[in-house]
Amino acid sequence: MSPRKTTRSSSTVNTPHLLGPSRPGRLLAASVAAAACVGAVAVPASAATPAGSEPVVSRGVTIPAFYNPPARLPSADGSLVRTEPLPLGLSLPGLDGRRIPGTATRLMYKSTDAGGGPVAVTGAYIEPSAAWKGDGPRPLVALASGTMGQGDQCAPSLSLQHPLTIGEGTVSIGYDNIAVYRFLAAGAAVVVTDYAGLGATDRLHTYVNRVDEGHALLDAARAARSVSGASITSASRVGLYGYSQGGGASASAAELQPSYAPDVNLAGTYAGAPPADLTEVMKGIDGSALAGALGWSINGFTQSDPSLKAVVDANTNDVGKAALKDTSTMCVGDAILGHGFTNSKKWTANGKPLADIIAAEPKLQAVLAQQRIGNLKPATPVRVATGVQDDIVGHKQARQLAVDWCGKGANVTYEAVRLPDLGDKILTNHLAPYLTDQGSAISWMTDRLSGERAASNCWSMPLQP
Repeated sequence: MSPRKTTRSSSTVNTPHLLGPSRPGRLLAASVAAAACVGAVAVPASAATPAGSEPVVSRGVTIPAFYNPPARLPSADGSLVRTEPLPLGLSLPGLDGRRIPGTATRLMYKSTDAGGGPVAVTGAYIEPSAAWKGDGPRPLVALASGTMGQGDQCAPSLSLQHPLTIGEGTVSIGYDNIAVYRFLAAGAAVVVTDYAGLGATDRLHTYVNRVDEGHALLDAARAARSVSGASITSASRVGLYGYSQGGGASASAAELQPSYAPDVNLAGTYAGAPPADLTEVMKGIDGSALAGALGWSINGFTQSDPSLKAVVDANTNDVGKAALKDTSTMCVGDAILGHGFTNSKKWTANGKPLADIIAAEPKLQAVLAQQRIGNLKPATPVRVATGVQDDIVGHKQARQLAVDWCGKGANVTYEAVRLPDLGDKILTNHLAPYLTDQGSAISWMTDRLSGERAASNCWSMPLQP
């Protein structure tokens, strides 16, 4: 398994299909279920692709040349590398001539990865048409998407342009677009990060690497201030918002903000179903509909630390090695159909599940321990929401994050989403809270962006499930 991007290249230009798939209804149904410093001079867009290079194609979807990072990046985190207009897939002409819900710009900006090196990250900024009616200047929501996959065609910024993307054995649905549009309707500007390596074609997406995610989200907020036509400024209040993978990213960013990005005027953070303890989360994912995410995790950690390749190779059989390669270009829909409900012991050399492999490998234990969220204190209010029946991103470990933060004196609003058990490991117990709690989460965030104080309910944790 190579730590390099494994997308296929082709000189044939294909475009994503925006209509329904001519595939069995099971494919669409599964996909819908998954929905739930002084800088160097930036390289112009025309220099994105070296002369004579071929476009990157991932599972039949051509990745626009915009997503090919240049050889040289600015030195300052959050500096724009390049921008271009981004057509929104769902947009209407407004009476005043402005598009509704706003005007979108595709971004590439510089961030710092977990190894301390420079990384180009892509994303999108949307300037809303609606006026901000809250207190203070127009605020910004930095939104971290939930799990989209590991193929470049799954990038959240691409899903804003193509809410439904169909390729050769790939399906991607922009399910977080709903939250984006709700914030825009409230008059808040939104910036969406694609994370490190998702979209940008120079490396593999590092998935649940907390430092990569947290840095990418905070640097997206920085980059948004420099977008031409943006009404937000350094004085604008910023909210971090995410669920599932996005909840882990926003939680990590909230912890890292005081040291990494004190210039970001953070007002509050929503972390829904955060994967704070990956050792526990991997147990929930194993054998579930989202079992393919195990491949994304392993691929991502090997991308970040190539020395892990020998450990991975020694502990995977031929089936496992093939699965890791396969998942590296998959979106959520593909992974459900291709690897859903797979038990990891089918991938391991000794026939034991991944949890047993990790327990026997000190190096793997150390890697996961470094990813633990909850060891640092957020400086601003946080809202942690978790479904009590969530068996994918386990409820107990998400609750523990709130307990850990409360123990450090953080301002925590903890919300245990009580719903009936909707099925074992079929994603419903994970997706239902995302939908039912979204209105409350957005309302809580809007209050923070308006300058309203948040009352911590840490005192109630002994009484909360």
